[in-house]
Amino acid sequence: MVIIRLARGGAKKRPFFNLVVADSRERRDGRFIERVGFYNPVAPEGQESMRINSERVAYWQSKGAQLSDAVAKLVKRAGAAAA
Repeated sequence: MVIIRLARGGAKKRPFFNLVVADSRERRDGRFIERVGFYNPVAPEGQESMRINSERVAYWQSKGAQLSDAVAKLVKRAGAAAA
Protein backbone atom coordinates (compact mmCIF):
# COMPACT_ATOMS: atom_id res chain seq x y z
CA MET A 1 0.00 0.00 0.00
CA VAL A 2 1.15 3.52 -0.77
CA ILE A 3 1.03 6.06 2.07
CA ILE A 4 1.74 9.77 2.36
CA ARG A 5 3.64 10.33 5.60
CA LEU A 6 6.31 12.38 7.33
CA ALA A 7 10.01 11.56 7.04
CA ARG A 8 12.12 13.16 9.76
CA GLY A 9 15.28 15.10 9.05
CA GLY A 10 17.16 17.83 10.82
CA ALA A 11 19.42 17.77 13.83
CA LYS A 12 18.85 16.67 17.39
CA LYS A 13 16.09 18.81 18.95
CA ARG A 14 15.70 20.67 15.61
CA PRO A 15 13.19 18.53 13.68
CA PHE A 16 12.40 19.02 10.01
CA PHE A 17 9.90 16.83 8.20
CA ASN A 18 9.44 16.03 4.52
CA LEU A 19 6.02 14.93 3.32
CA VAL A 20 6.75 11.89 1.18
CA VAL A 21 4.83 9.32 -0.81
CA ALA A 22 6.22 5.92 0.10
CA ASP A 23 5.44 2.23 0.22
CA SER A 24 4.10 1.45 3.69
CA ARG A 25 6.67 -1.34 4.11
CA GLU A 26 9.65 1.04 3.83
CA ARG A 27 11.33 2.54 6.88
CA ARG A 28 10.14 5.94 8.13
CA ASP A 29 13.18 7.77 6.72
CA GLY A 30 13.91 5.23 4.00
CA ARG A 31 13.27 5.11 0.28
CA PHE A 32 10.31 7.09 -1.02
CA ILE A 33 8.54 7.61 -4.35
CA GLU A 34 8.06 11.38 -4.34
CA ARG A 35 8.50 14.36 -2.01
CA VAL A 36 5.31 16.45 -1.95
CA GLY A 37 6.10 19.07 0.68
CA PHE A 38 7.78 19.92 3.96
CA TYR A 39 6.93 20.93 7.51
CA ASN A 40 9.26 22.80 9.84
CA PRO A 41 7.72 22.99 13.33
CA VAL A 42 10.54 25.16 14.72
CA ALA A 43 10.76 27.67 11.87
CA PRO A 44 11.87 31.15 12.98
CA GLU A 45 9.41 34.02 12.79
CA GLY A 46 9.00 35.27 9.22
CA GLN A 47 10.15 32.01 7.63
CA GLU A 48 7.86 29.59 5.83
CA SER A 49 7.04 26.66 8.12
CA MET A 50 5.01 24.48 5.75
CA ARG A 51 4.58 23.94 2.01
CA ILE A 52 2.38 21.23 0.53
CA ASN A 53 1.88 20.55 -3.17
CA SER A 54 -1.86 19.90 -2.91
CA GLU A 55 -2.17 18.92 -6.59
CA ARG A 56 0.28 16.05 -6.13
CA VAL A 57 -1.36 14.99 -2.85
CA ALA A 58 -4.74 14.86 -4.62
CA TYR A 59 -3.16 12.91 -7.51
CA TRP A 60 -1.72 10.28 -5.17
CA GLN A 61 -4.98 10.03 -3.23
CA SER A 62 -6.79 9.39 -6.52
CA LYS A 63 -4.35 6.52 -7.10
CA GLY A 64 -5.26 5.01 -3.71
CA ALA A 65 -2.63 6.48 -1.39
CA GLN A 66 -3.62 6.87 2.25
CA LEU A 67 -2.71 9.87 4.42
CA SER A 68 -1.13 9.28 7.81
CA ASP A 69 -2.90 10.95 10.73
CA ALA A 70 -0.24 13.65 11.08
CA VAL A 71 -0.24 14.44 7.35
CA ALA A 72 -4.04 14.61 7.30
CA LYS A 73 -3.91 17.29 10.02
CA LEU A 74 -1.25 19.25 8.12
CA VAL A 75 -3.20 19.07 4.84
CA LYS A 76 -6.33 20.26 6.63
CA ARG A 77 -4.40 23.16 8.22
CA ALA A 78 -2.80 24.10 4.87
CA GLY A 79 -6.21 24.06 3.20
CA ALA A 80 -7.63 26.36 5.85
CA ALA A 81 -4.64 28.70 5.53
CA ALA A 82 -5.05 28.86 1.73
CA ALA A 83 -8.77 29.69 1.95
